[in-house]
Amino acid sequence: MKSRKIYNRILVLRKERNITRQKLAEEIGVNFQTIGYLEREEYNPSLDLAIKLSEYFGLPVEFIFSTEPQKPMSQELYQNRQ
Repeated sequence: MKSRKIYNRILVLRKERNITRQKLAEEIGVNFQTIGYLEREEYNPSLDLAIKLSEYFGLPVEFIFSTEPQKPMSQELYQNRQ
């Protein structure tokens, strides 16, 4: 069975918090290259890794990851306020 592409907001969240790939990788217990693969959407995270990232950023998994291309966070937040 072929895997679906998983889109994510890791790069935006990391940059927003001024965190390096190395620091994020250390915090969640993976190699820094894994963070790069995830950010470039070359690798789909395991469920465990997705949950670790969700806990680290303090956001729901579905806000970070999606099977559909994601809207910019500002647009997403604006729509949720209406």
